[in-house]
Amino acid sequence: MAGVWQQPFLNVFRHFKVDEWKRSSKEGDVAVVTDKTLKCTVYRVRGPVSAGNYIQLPKTSTQSLGLTGRYLYVLFRPLPAKHFVIHLDLCTEGSQVIRVSFSNFFKEFKSTATWLQFPFICETGTPRKGVGSPGARWTCLQLDLHDILLVYLNRRYSHLKSIRLCASLLVRNLYTSDLCFDPAVTVAEARCAKLPITPIPREMAFPVPKGESWHDHYVHIRFPSDSSKTPCEAVQKSCSPSEAAGPVLQLLPHPAAFSKPVQDSLALMVQKCGPTASRQAPSVPRPLPEVSVSCERSKVSSVGGPSGRSQEPLAWVEATDKHVASDSLHVSVHQTTVEPTAPEDASPQESPGRKQNQQEVALGKNRFQQRSFLPDPVLRLKGVIGFGGHSTKWALWTRDGAAVVYPCHAIIVVLCVNTREQRLFLGHTDKVSALALDGSGSLLASAQARPHSMLRLWDFQTGECLSLFQSPVHTVCSLSFSDSGEVLCGVGKDRHGRMTVVVWGTAQVGRGGEAVILTKVHSDVDIQAFEVAFFDETRMASCGRGSVRLWRLRGGGLRSCPVDLGEHHALEFTDLAFRQAQDGHILYVCSRSGHILEIDHQRMAVRCARRLLPTQTPGGPLPQKQTFSSGPGIAISSLSISQAKCAMGSEDGYLRLWPLDFSSVLLEAGLGDHQPTLPAEHEGPISSVSVSPDGLRVLSTTSSGHLGFLDILSREYSVLVRSHAAPVLALATESSRGQLATVSQDHTVRIWDLATLQQLYDFASPEEAPCAVAFHPTQPTFFCGFSSGAVRSFSLETTEVLVEHRRSGTVQLRGKATASRVCRCHRGAITGLAASPDGSLLFSSCSRGSLAQYHSSAPQCRILRVTANVVCQEACPSPSALVVSGDSHLLAFVGPSKYTVTVMDTASLDELLRVDIRTLDLAGSCLDSAVAVCFGPAPPGHLLVSTSSNMVAVLDATSGRLVRELSCVPPAACSVLALSGDGRFLLTAADRAIKVWDYSAQAGPGCQVYIGHSEPVRAVAFTPDQQQLLSVGDAIFLWDVLAPSEKSPPGSVQGSPRASTTCEAGLGTRQLEDMVSGANGLPRQQVPMPSQASPPWLDICARPPKDHDGAFSMSDESRGPEGLRQASGPPVLVQKEAGRAGDGAWGAMGGPWDLGRPPNPRGWPSGLRTDLAAPGRQGMVTYRTNGEPKAPAGPGACSTGRARAQPPTRPDSYRHFTARYKVSLLPKGLSFPAVGDERLHLKAVMGYNGNGRANLVWRPDTGFFAYTCGRLVVVEDLHSGVQQHWLGHPEEISTLALSHDAQVLASASGRSSTASRCQIRVWDVPGGSCRQLLSHHDTAVQALAFSPDDRLLVTLGDYGDRTLALWSMATYELVSSTCLPEPVYGMAFNPWDAGELACVGQGAITLWLLQQRGGDVSLQVHREPIPEEVGGWELTSLCYGTTPLLYCGSNAGQVCVWDMCASCCFLAWEADDGEIGVLLCSGARLVSGSNTRRLRLWAVGAVPELRRKGSGARSSSVFMERELTLDGAVVSAVFHESMDMGVVGTTAGTLWYVSWAEGTSTRLVSGHQSKVNEVVFSPSESHCATCSDDGSVRVWSVASMELLIQFQVLSQSCLCLSWSPPSCEHPEQQWVAAGYSDGTLRLFSIPLIAMELKMHPHSAALTAIAFSADGQTILSGDRDGLVAVSRPCTGMTFRVLNDHRGAPICTIQSTRREYGDFGAEGVDLWLAASGDQQVSVWASNWLQDRCELVDWLSFPAPALTEVPSCPPPSLAAFCPWDEALLVCAGLSVHHEVVFYSLCQKQVMKKIPLPFFAVSMSLSPGAHLMAIGFSAERVLRLVDCASGAVQDFAGHDDSVQLCRFAPSARLLFTAAHNEILVWEVTGH
Repeated sequence: MAGVWQQPFLNVFRHFKVDEWKRSSKEGDVAVVTDKTLKCTVYRVRGPVSAGNYIQLPKTSTQSLGLTGRYLYVLFRPLPAKHFVIHLDLCTEGSQVIRVSFSNFFKEFKSTATWLQFPFICETGTPRKGVGSPGARWTCLQLDLHDILLVYLNRRYSHLKSIRLCASLLVRNLYTSDLCFDPAVTVAEARCAKLPITPIPREMAFPVPKGESWHDHYVHIRFPSDSSKTPCEAVQKSCSPSEAAGPVLQLLPHPAAFSKPVQDSLALMVQKCGPTASRQAPSVPRPLPEVSVSCERSKVSSVGGPSGRSQEPLAWVEATDKHVASDSLHVSVHQTTVEPTAPEDASPQESPGRKQNQQEVALGKNRFQQRSFLPDPVLRLKGVIGFGGHSTKWALWTRDGAAVVYPCHAIIVVLCVNTREQRLFLGHTDKVSALALDGSGSLLASAQARPHSMLRLWDFQTGECLSLFQSPVHTVCSLSFSDSGEVLCGVGKDRHGRMTVVVWGTAQVGRGGEAVILTKVHSDVDIQAFEVAFFDETRMASCGRGSVRLWRLRGGGLRSCPVDLGEHHALEFTDLAFRQAQDGHILYVCSRSGHILEIDHQRMAVRCARRLLPTQTPGGPLPQKQTFSSGPGIAISSLSISQAKCAMGSEDGYLRLWPLDFSSVLLEAGLGDHQPTLPAEHEGPISSVSVSPDGLRVLSTTSSGHLGFLDILSREYSVLVRSHAAPVLALATESSRGQLATVSQDHTVRIWDLATLQQLYDFASPEEAPCAVAFHPTQPTFFCGFSSGAVRSFSLETTEVLVEHRRSGTVQLRGKATASRVCRCHRGAITGLAASPDGSLLFSSCSRGSLAQYHSSAPQCRILRVTANVVCQEACPSPSALVVSGDSHLLAFVGPSKYTVTVMDTASLDELLRVDIRTLDLAGSCLDSAVAVCFGPAPPGHLLVSTSSNMVAVLDATSGRLVRELSCVPPAACSVLALSGDGRFLLTAADRAIKVWDYSAQAGPGCQVYIGHSEPVRAVAFTPDQQQLLSVGDAIFLWDVLAPSEKSPPGSVQGSPRASTTCEAGLGTRQLEDMVSGANGLPRQQVPMPSQASPPWLDICARPPKDHDGAFSMSDESRGPEGLRQASGPPVLVQKEAGRAGDGAWGAMGGPWDLGRPPNPRGWPSGLRTDLAAPGRQGMVTYRTNGEPKAPAGPGACSTGRARAQPPTRPDSYRHFTARYKVSLLPKGLSFPAVGDERLHLKAVMGYNGNGRANLVWRPDTGFFAYTCGRLVVVEDLHSGVQQHWLGHPEEISTLALSHDAQVLASASGRSSTASRCQIRVWDVPGGSCRQLLSHHDTAVQALAFSPDDRLLVTLGDYGDRTLALWSMATYELVSSTCLPEPVYGMAFNPWDAGELACVGQGAITLWLLQQRGGDVSLQVHREPIPEEVGGWELTSLCYGTTPLLYCGSNAGQVCVWDMCASCCFLAWEADDGEIGVLLCSGARLVSGSNTRRLRLWAVGAVPELRRKGSGARSSSVFMERELTLDGAVVSAVFHESMDMGVVGTTAGTLWYVSWAEGTSTRLVSGHQSKVNEVVFSPSESHCATCSDDGSVRVWSVASMELLIQFQVLSQSCLCLSWSPPSCEHPEQQWVAAGYSDGTLRLFSIPLIAMELKMHPHSAALTAIAFSADGQTILSGDRDGLVAVSRPCTGMTFRVLNDHRGAPICTIQSTRREYGDFGAEGVDLWLAASGDQQVSVWASNWLQDRCELVDWLSFPAPALTEVPSCPPPSLAAFCPWDEALLVCAGLSVHHEVVFYSLCQKQVMKKIPLPFFAVSMSLSPGAHLMAIGFSAERVLRLVDCASGAVQDFAGHDDSVQLCRFAPSARLLFTAAHNEILVWEVTGH
């Protein structure tokens, strides 16, 4: 009620008394003048600078106008040839302030999270005589503030905070209102003409001379227009097209609603219409008119639209409700005529007011002489897939409980529970907002959402609409019938926002009468639920926020009385229900806080109050309730009462069934419920529940669009409906399995069964949205394109099931984007995806204009070509954006610009044809552009193109000649085209309508229009059998094609080839159901895995050469798929042996596990046997010790060598090590100090390399503990914290392995720039020295393992190396080396058999058997694939358990157990949601770690017993004991044999000590995850602080190097840091100032451990920061070169220096000195160095606001740098041992350090350097200087007195940071995220 005083409108200038300037302000040239046109006083704002001349309301920025009106009317006139700006500050419901600006100075639309800038472009055409140009007219600018925020930022509008009107303009007044006025119509005119519109109030009206038109003198602009909320843009007018004479507003082009990327060319355009504007065929697209249906006949009013503005009707619609209810609402048209008539109800009489257009008159025809094809209608809506729309709370049981009634957007569906058959109620034109069914089940009431809400009353048995009437409220949010069906109550809000209750009498509806309003009442209380009592239709009850009221209808009035709630008066009540009791009637009310109130209906008092809490009773299986206890309660959203039970739905996703005394939970189903009888089904908060009439079933709905019921007797939950939670973007159909694939804005891809309309799988991608989808024509594979530019392929045969739905027989699949095969050749969002009908090629296009071609006929899809800048970059994602002809020879798309259509050869991508669409309509008034394309039947070979001028052009696909045109397309350009397989029917879709054209008719083809979607139709397609039609938008509609099938003409397109002729049929529905139900006793399936498509062969991200034509090609020899089919791959060994399925099947996964590589010449000693084979095992291949396989004798056996055919691509597994990219090189020519002369000693390493894998070892019995950091092996004593550092590796260490006797440690690093192989070092643990250096692998080492007897070391290469090497630890010589055909993720020795090694990889386990007899050794391999029934996972980790068990983890989160004696997998369970990278087992306990950051402890003591059951084993005996969530993905773990304690490493760079007994995790070692940018010290040097790109500021103890405090800012990088100096006034005050990438400065208090202040002194990223000498001032510099001076005590910035503008500030340093020698006064001396090689020195006294320039140094820029794109930073510092010296580096042309004297103004000394310095620090003690270089990984220490230098190695990258501690005893250096602490000797 707070905004009632603002209704019906508010005069802003009058209310805030602008003329007094007390509550408003003016600046500059603002004057009051008299306007001759308006004949009144107006305000003139003018001046050369808009920002200096303005009117502002309110006066200060801290105040708010608080105006809540939806519309803002600005009555103003721009001054000719001048710029003006209008700023509006709008507040959202989340209290965020958004600035919206309109100006004719803006050239393009710009959008940020807090600012919208709209260009106001005034195009002056040829004005009429006596009429001014649009730029000189008074304008009524009507701004819909609600829609501006909703459409462009997806925010909810709250109120208008402030307004600023800037020069140059005249303004009369401002008004706000919730009403949409028509400024061209006055109140008198509206009353006289009885126009159903809202005329403008008298005081807002412009004067119009008598007898003249309003539009001849003024301009009305409404923004956004109604159609701007649809994908197709429109012109929004205030008059009908026939009266268009004034300028109108255009929105070009429109940004998709609720999407972040908004088109840059969006503009507000005022365009002058000439006097010859067409009256019958305006180029003004509008939304479909609302269809109002009465009992006799339905017509479209000529004055419609939600705002009441006059519009010319698009079409005349005639239909009876009988036809509408029984069939789909359709319209049949010819050319410009629309005829929506049922065949039996068609009438030849012309509708009132209907006139023939000029075309009909010219042809001598009327609209009834046009031909319409039969049957009429040709489509019938068969079924829909979807639920909800406006709300997901409405789902009702029928009286017999056999069916449920629910809305699907604008459709009402009656679904039979047992048969799943649908009955549809059609007629609503917008989303259904409420439903109600009377007690007898004969009368159904429904309301639709759009104001004013239309209500329909239906005969539920026949489906006939009995009555249609309008509600006095805007949107009815609740409906309730009395038990007799004679009283209907509706609740909603009126136009003023007041809660309104309306009661209708419906007794006469079934007898031919109408519903009448009995009473209407306004209420001040909130109403969330309203219900008519079943025992008395005159009594009702309502509940809402803080109120429960009882209502009574008596004497024609409705009165209410509040219930005394007592202490519960502040609760938010959500639902209510009546129940019959022995002593009367009880009203139950639930609340969001978990309270249940029982209210005596007679006494109107609370009888009992309970509060339900989700607590777990010790030993109890189910949660119990508690009453009035502390803690959060169950947020109950809905309840339903039967005679003995109460069903409740809550926001935590649980459905609970309680007895009426609420003593304990009877049943519970929801997320997190792992009981076998109640599977987890509710994927989101429950929005409503309803108990069936027999009390045996509970219906539930969720906010995510799921509808299902719980059977109480069987305790099983069944899902009835699943739906997308957002609009559907695209679809694809599959022929052999009858499946449908859809992608949606809810970031899911879903697969549906077309026969049952049930969901089979869904694939979720939270981080990137799917845009396009396509099925492979012949293989069980589909492709999906994403907003990130990725194109992924998925196999429907190797799916893995996560959730099982036994009742419905469907499978829901959830996956991650990392789980699929990715082809990344696009940089923009995918806009088109098309597969050739023959299945050989796949094409994709993106928003950046690139086109990619893939070879898709082979199982491994790969990229062939990528062509840049050929596709239109302005195209929106659409199924019709990229099409392939039926013969698979031609490819068509819109591009390179929107005005052209290009046709290419599919094989070579040669351009065959380019058509300029602009030339098709030379007489048009505007340029025509192409929107969608589609190929016609093969002969004659047509190409169909829909254009922006509402036309479909039929072109000859060979010559581009225009064959014919199809005009009168719906009121917006159709974005979708589809043609039936026989070429009979053409489908076009625009806005919410579907048109079916008789394409076979050559002369004047007829068409029929079908509506039913409540949102724009995004895609249409025929099913493969051509018998049905699919359309998607708000939901998925399935239409039956009623036309009889005809034989296809020769050469016509018949769709995709049948899959049965080319490939084996997949699993049928029954087989899939059996597999899901687990009838075969094997573990259930999980996530759908993508097909094993090979990665791209070329780096498509690299830019093409300058002289390249923009196209990439794989080979000039193969120009098409034919050549590809003939190309032979690399030679492989084919091993075929008879035996049981899956027993050592070679090549089962497509890879030849047979290929060897000769080892190092220093291999195993001679005399080894080369033909030893293990008898009795089939599928075994014997290897010679040099790695070459020996195939068993037999037919077909052959052996060949292996050649690498393609560059490796990293698998989608985080288990693989990838070294961090580095630009710096290994040091050369270093000046290492002699032993004993080192000035630096490495003392400590801060951090752990979370990028490594298994780079942590710990032996609890000996206490040996080691880990890696960069290129160092850090050996640390866990008790004392003392570290040893083993240096020797040239590159980053990837992995470690410790021998079983803990005497030998092996470490591996990647290949360096100076070596061709990786380096493996073998260390002596007791002595800490390197025993041996090994080298064999090419790229990186994935894993190391010692044999149980420590005689052998196995090294495994990464995905690029794919080599398995065996080393002898006695001689350190290579025993054997074997090339692997595919990447291996992990390996482990059998602890009971030193000769058995197991490896895991893509869907199989590989066993390597090592047998030695004397000096002879043989290596045999056996590959055991995972059974298909188990799932097509990729195994990523493994460990041995009790003999003979092997545990394996998968990338889908499963753990499977193998019996190594029987070589079979007998058990699997879901252990995690992500990829399991670490598995450790000891005794009866198993530890798993994954990339979801979870570490879990499992009790597996029952697994050996389950082994005896074989495939009948169930995982219910395996349970989780403990779980911990860490700070990153688990990459390393070591545990004690008891598994009670261990050490775990994560990708966040942290080592955790885990104690399962205590359930705790303690941080042992911590480090930054990203680049370290600064290190600063406290004045006492007891603490230091570091900052990083990860947004964290960490405070460490210098003595122990332990992390003490961490301040974290999300989504920002901390780039600079400064510690406050000691303060005499406040010695306890210690601040750390941090600068961030968003321009903010934060002040952290160390004693309080809190952020005290946040400032925003810069608009660019802060790059340097420093405290003044007294600590009361902060100097900060940013990337733009500005230096801001701020006071932390006030939080204000009082000075900004822009002397360095244009170059980033690299260094700021401040110190306290006396300045008599420098000729300047002050107490502080500070410097600033910028990236343009300039240094300024200043003297300042900030307390007196004085700052003087002391000196300015400017150096020439370096001529050449090591990295040209990264020039060296400008480093400068005051010399600590000489106050008059300034030390600079990186400022000269040469590599040197310069010492500059501030007194003598000249360079005193130069020290040459080998490279440019990137970091520099001067010691406060000795004359030492530490320098880091950009080119080499070396730290140089320079003695400035003697010139001696010492170089030190230790970092694995360039040292970007050096900082001496204040005592000069320590030196901190950083390279990326690793920090080394050096001890300085002789300081």
